Amino acid sequence: MSQLIRRNLGSLLLLMLCIAPSASLTAGEVNALSLHGKPKYGPNFKHFDYVNPDAPKGGSVRLADIGTFDSLNPFILKGVSAAGVGGLFDTLTYHSDDEAFSEYGLLAETIEVAPDNSWVVFTLRPEARFHDGSPVTVDDVIFTFEALKTKGHPFYRAYYANVEKAEKITDRRVKFSFGGAENRELPLIIGQMPVLSKAYWQTRDFEKTTLEAPLGSGPYTVESVDAGRSITYRRNPNYWGAKLPVNVGRNNFDTIRHDYYRDATVALEAFKAGEYDFRVENIAKSWATGYASPALQQGLVIKENLAHEQPTGMQGFVFNTRRELFKDPRVRQALAYAFDFEWTNKNLFYGAYARTTSYFSNSELASRGLPSAEELELLEPYRGRIPEAVFTQTYTPPATDGSGNNRNNLRHGLRLLKQAGWVVKNGRLTNHKTGQPFEFELLLVSPSFERVALAFKKNLKRLGMEMRVRTVDAAQYQKRVEDFDFDMIVAVRGQSLSPGNEQRDFWSSAKADIPGSRNLAGIKDPVVDELIESIISAPDRESLIQRTRALDRVLLWGHYVIPHWHVRSFRLAYWDKFGRPAQPPKYDLGFDTWWIDASKEAKLEDLKRSKTSR
Repeated sequence: MSQLIRRNLGSLLLLMLCIAPSASLTAGEVNALSLHGKPKYGPNFKHFDYVNPDAPKGGSVRLADIGTFDSLNPFILKGVSAAGVGGLFDTLTYHSDDEAFSEYGLLAETIEVAPDNSWVVFTLRPEARFHDGSPVTVDDVIFTFEALKTKGHPFYRAYYANVEKAEKITDRRVKFSFGGAENRELPLIIGQMPVLSKAYWQTRDFEKTTLEAPLGSGPYTVESVDAGRSITYRRNPNYWGAKLPVNVGRNNFDTIRHDYYRDATVALEAFKAGEYDFRVENIAKSWATGYASPALQQGLVIKENLAHEQPTGMQGFVFNTRRELFKDPRVRQALAYAFDFEWTNKNLFYGAYARTTSYFSNSELASRGLPSAEELELLEPYRGRIPEAVFTQTYTPPATDGSGNNRNNLRHGLRLLKQAGWVVKNGRLTNHKTGQPFEFELLLVSPSFERVALAFKKNLKRLGMEMRVRTVDAAQYQKRVEDFDFDMIVAVRGQSLSPGNEQRDFWSSAKADIPGSRNLAGIKDPVVDELIESIISAPDRESLIQRTRALDRVLLWGHYVIPHWHVRSFRLAYWDKFGRPAQPPKYDLGFDTWWIDASKEAKLEDLKRSKTSR
């Protein structure tokens, strides 16, 4: 579910999608879809530009994850699914990582979209097979769609809300019909659907967690499971799709093992001890000081920043506006004045981060400056229903000089709180009508974030507030978040370059009270709902950008989040046993294009043995 992306395709198919048909395709059929513009790769392409088509296969890689898992069913709300389990399942189409949003046939050999965008037909490849050798059929596709929409995670119900039905046209052709308002993303969204075996799941309860390895059709199978502690996948030597252009140069490791650790500190020490091979570092302090070791000094471990162009989205302290305490936007804004990013960045993060000022940061979708003429045309009908600042001010989070003296910001926050009916009595912030003290809990899953939270807590205390910081295990945290059983959490909301249907699950009123939805803040705003629908129906790239920026402004001035920070590169550390393509993809890390370099691995093992024998 890692890049479940976007949109529908309008009338004038060849003009609006600019999809070039191949001579081998019948009229109306294409090998790829792009939301806006022309797919980069034509019908006869051999492989993506960011892969090495001659990458050797073989070897093993060990990875680390935090917490635990109790299920190999990643499609339902229950349980914590194992890392990497998505590699078991093929989808109808596969996205490229050097385009904003293009999908190329995987299980589907060809794709046909109605001129009026009311349906899409996928023609399955006759050679597509599940791991047991049984063919992937139209019946499997229809079963999957119905199971996900009726029994799957609530996300799927939102994602497929405008897909009215799936029907069998021939033994290889399946048709999806659409309803509702114009949504140019839907054919691409349906293409991202993993296809499950109807025969396998008909004898099992789809809505239950399981540690039985499910039947898939993807490049990997489950080799072994140590419940809650590790899972190992093995590359399927008989994988039906290994030679397809979308797979050439990918899926190169023979085995991939995920080991689970209690927390990030333990995991880092395990990495330095050689217990696993590769990690992406998300903690600035660890990146600055935590990797010092003989292995790094001797060049056995490589530590590097790899720049990327993918959107960094929004990370922040998220308010649960379902709580009465946080219903008033002035209260939410006031708390933002107590978070001193500049001091935090300087003293805790070694100056590693840039402040986030958009829900679509590090992309052309992010709002900037004052609204453009196109944005104003979208926003003007909502004047009086959205903050006036949307029209007149550039959103910037409260800032300080980094000295730790943020009294001016705290004074401003206190003024907002007084406007909202809160007064300080005997050093405690109290609601002047009810006498309720201002107390709440910040729920965390990572102990590494406690140092940030405690600095924030100290400033809140100066406003007369009491914030309790509670760190819980991964399973409890997931359950509480799914049930919206929190006052405030730290959350990351990633974004793609082509936002669409998933925005409903992030921000829409319809999802605010559905357990498991990703509308964590509980936003219920008809204006936000309408702006989401305008994004979904955007007819071209430029209108998508303008509509997304308009939504961004309304969300920012709603003060649903206290924005944190972002970094525009992957911070990678790995034992020197890998090869990788010369040019990485623009919008992803592309670890699935790396391979084990046998000569490097042999040299590494020799050096390790020589160290231990001394």
